[in-house]
This record gives sequence, C-alpha cells and structure tokens, in this order.
Amino acid sequence: MNTMTAVIALGANLKNPRQQVEAAMAALNQLAGVRVKAISPLYKTKPVGLTDQPDFVNAVVLVHTTLSAPELLSALLKLEEQLGRVRNVPNGPRVIDLDLIDYHHQIFNDTDLVLPHPRAHERAFVMAPLAAIAPYYVIGTHGSASTLAAKLLKAQPDAVTIITDGQD
Repeated sequence: MNTMTAVIALGANLKNPRQQVEAAMAALNQLAGVRVKAISPLYKTKPVGLTDQPDFVNAVVLVHTTLSAPELLSALLKLEEQLGRVRNVPNGPRVIDLDLIDYHHQIFNDTDLVLPHPRAHERAFVMAPLAAIAPYYVIGTHGSASTLAAKLLKAQPDAVTIITDGQD
C-alpha cells in the first residue's frame, strides 16, 4: 500500500472549541490507516460566511495515510459524527469541522469530493496554520501555503490570531 500525504483542517466554535479541536487531533491519530505527522498551532479566527456566531479555533494537520481520498473523507465524516457534529445550518456554528484540504496533490472532482478544497486558498484560517507546519506545501495551482497566507493576512491582518498557552 502506498502512503499518501493529506492536509486536514480542523475548526470548532461550540462547547469549548479548543478542547474539541484537540480531541479531534487525537482521534485522527487513532483512525486505521492514518498517522498524524505535523500539527499546527491553534488559531482564533473570525467566522466566514455566517458571521453572527462565536469565533472559531482552527488548526491544520498533515497526515500520512494508506486510505484513498474517498475513504479518508468518509472516515473524517464519521469522526465528526462521533464527536457530536450536527449539520443543520450551512457555515453555522459547529462542535467540530474536519475538512480534507488536499490529498497528495491529486485532483478530484466529483459530487462528494473536490480536491484540492475549492476555497482553502482563500481562507486565512487554513493557510496560516498550514504555512506554520508546511510553508512550501502547494495548494493546486494557487501557490505555496506561505505565499497564500502572506497574501491573505496582508489583506486581513486580524483574520487569525495564534493562541498561546492559557489563552482560548
């Protein structure tokens, strides 16, 4: 079996978001065929889309996996459900969100899975954490994580704030 690298973004803004994200990171490493290889710092971020909701805690992890991209997506969706995710409002508050951002630089475009994630390159809450752990990781044809993060943070300098110990 080939081992592939995947990028997973995590976010939460309900029920102690920091604990939710940390629990999801730990749970990811327990999935069969998945091993976490790098974990970004945690970031506090403003909501995007539906803005009348609490701020988020976001992070990104790099994993090595023997699962296919559709299998990994399925595992992420099951993990969200196990951790209490309820999908009732698009872009609404959530106890956990696990997004498959990239799968070994491969392109997928079907009804259930589009890779790389179609909006990741526009989101500071994905690019800043990814740049912290893999600055040269390229997202599709959009450029490296560090270049994208710098561009996004220049346009919105307060979009993300790194969380230090003792801060939520």
